[in-house]
Formats: sequence, structure tokens, C-alpha cells
Amino acid sequence: MMGSPIVNFNYYPRCPSPDLTAGVRPHSDISTNTVLLQDDNGGLYVRATDDDNWIHVPPIDGALVINIGDIQRIMSNDRYKSIEHREVANGSNNRISVPIFVNPGADALFGPLPEVLENGEQSLYKQVMFSDYFKYFFSKTRDGKKTMDFARI
Repeated sequence: MMGSPIVNFNYYPRCPSPDLTAGVRPHSDISTNTVLLQDDNGGLYVRATDDDNWIHVPPIDGALVINIGDIQRIMSNDRYKSIEHREVANGSNNRISVPIFVNPGADALFGPLPEVLENGEQSLYKQVMFSDYFKYFFSKTRDGKKTMDFARI
């Protein structure tokens, strides 16, 4: 089920009016997991689970940020939650981040694992081919976690 990791190199130029710039809109990653290296400028925010607030994820020298992605959420039948996050522009410095998306292969079929459902738990998601989920994600604007609806029963 393991495909090839995808590595992005993101460059966010300094923005004199960061409040007028979207950065990267709120979304959750469609990957199984994402490993993120961010520079010392930061700019990553995650949505709080109990309200509509955003929490800054301060960069820690030498540390990596690990995000649970939608695929792991679906495979765990919501036992693990993919995190909604966004990146905001910086008014004084350029910013660089390097996310590594760990994805299944394009032809991998995924859904809740049988081991998760073996005690009679109801499946929240249907079986989906990763290439279809990937295409759906990139056909839409980033809008929170709405991509999850594609796999939801």
C-alpha cells in the first residue's frame, strides 16, 4: 500500500501586508502522515479541537512536525484525527517549509482497517482508491476538512 513520498519545497516571500494574504488556506493533508520541517520564522497554525481558534505551532530548532493525514484517519475509522491547519504569511521575513507527504500508492484501495471494525464498530467511511481521493482534493479549493466527505458513508 506504500507509494512514493512527495516532498515539497515551499517558499513564502515576505509580505508587507500579511493580513491581506491568504497564505495557504485551512485544510487537512490527504496523506497518511506528513513530516514537516519548518524554518525558524514559523507560520504554521492548527485549529483548536474545541472551538474555532487557531493555535500557533512555534518552530523548535532541529524538530520535525508530524501531522496525521486523512488516510490514517479513515483507516482508523476516526480513532486518529487528521488536523486542520493553515500557513500564514510573514510581514518581516521570507519563510521556507519542507513537507514530506507519506502516501499510499495511486492504485491503493483504502478504508477502515478490518482490525478496527472487528468488534462490530460501524464503518464511517467507504473503500476509496487513493488516486480518486487525490484528484478530488486537487479539484477543489482548500476548505477545511470537506475533502473527507468524499470517503464518508
